[in-house]
Amino acid sequence: MKKKGRGRTSRQRRRKSFRTSELSKESENHKQEFIELRKWLKKRKFEDHNLRPTRFSNTGRGLMAVKSLQPGELIISLPKECLLTTDTVIRSYLGDYITKWMPPISPLLALCAFLISEKHAGNKSPWKPYLDVLPKAYTCLVCLEPEVVRLLPRPLQMKAEEQRMQVQKLFISSRGFFSSLQSLFTEDVKHVFHYHAFLWAWCTINTRTVYMKHAQKQCLSAEPDVYALAPYLDLLNHSPRVWVEAAFNEETCCYEIRTTSHCKKFEELFICYGPHDNHRLLLEYGFVASNNPHSAVYIAIDSLVDHLPSVDKQMNKKISLLKEHGFSENLTFGWDGPSWKLLTALKLLCLGPEEFTCWKKVLLGEVISDTNEQKSLVLSRQICSYFIEETKTALHKGVILETSARSEVSAA
Repeated sequence: MKKKGRGRTSRQRRRKSFRTSELSKESENHKQEFIELRKWLKKRKFEDHNLRPTRFSNTGRGLMAVKSLQPGELIISLPKECLLTTDTVIRSYLGDYITKWMPPISPLLALCAFLISEKHAGNKSPWKPYLDVLPKAYTCLVCLEPEVVRLLPRPLQMKAEEQRMQVQKLFISSRGFFSSLQSLFTEDVKHVFHYHAFLWAWCTINTRTVYMKHAQKQCLSAEPDVYALAPYLDLLNHSPRVWVEAAFNEETCCYEIRTTSHCKKFEELFICYGPHDNHRLLLEYGFVASNNPHSAVYIAIDSLVDHLPSVDKQMNKKISLLKEHGFSENLTFGWDGPSWKLLTALKLLCLGPEEFTCWKKVLLGEVISDTNEQKSLVLSRQICSYFIEETKTALHKGVILETSARSEVSAA
């Protein structure tokens, strides 16, 4: 009996599949910036034989496994000498300035200042091989134009605006410290430590550092010092469906990552940044994950009220109770429908005048009446349908904006 998959047609399918697979990725190992980075890392006692810098069609730049990797296998071990931390900054030419400055600056600001200064130094910077492979720009929401951010769901818009204000506030409050560094530069520090440079440095730290706890330094503020920029290792992309063991090994003095799952040869190797939904990923890292099991749609409490009768005289009191007891934020729809928190908020908002005295029981999860249960479920379906349509409209506007931008570039 003839075995399946052994004929000419099967071979043609396999060849086609192989060609498609090969077209979906392109090695960047030969590019000059990665050649220089490997030389730089080798001087700092790091060599890698498991991974290769590669550009993938679906995830962009990442690391490809050049051999099969088994669960528990050490996939990367980056020596402490390669890591950029506040220890690096304090040991540098910025150390004396940071130590003398009062009140102490934060670990985050120290790293930002160092990145900006080193990038400005260009070819003179000992960190140039690493800086050359860092993104020139980021897609975090704090970097996007206001008209683009306005296309996002309202809760995400609010978080993006809050983050933007925090970054701007940090920049403005740091101008005094930046001015104290004038003697290090021949040009005005305002032209070195400008907002665009600061935003780039902030995004680099926010999107690319690994967690590494450091002892508190007297010359820095009491804010958590948990950042470490990890050259080469930070090329690993995120997947919500994998898990790894990652930590600094005090015995080997290396930051190590071990895979907990199998990775096939010539496939992209992923790590997991955490169980983040797409709102968090887009806000903090500037991307979303397809088929994310942690995906959730956030609903602002104002949106709930918009779908309720305006004649409810107890509405203001209901909203006040929800805010007072922590039921006004993180109201979500997930893969399995409305969250318990969202349904509970809807049940309280749907209470009739004769049921209102039972609001405490609602927050404790008790069933008040069949009518209340039904009303809240119907309302949740209406709200879900509304946001599906709103999303379609926003996506359509996004396509129009993108088409318009491309037209302007072509005309220029």
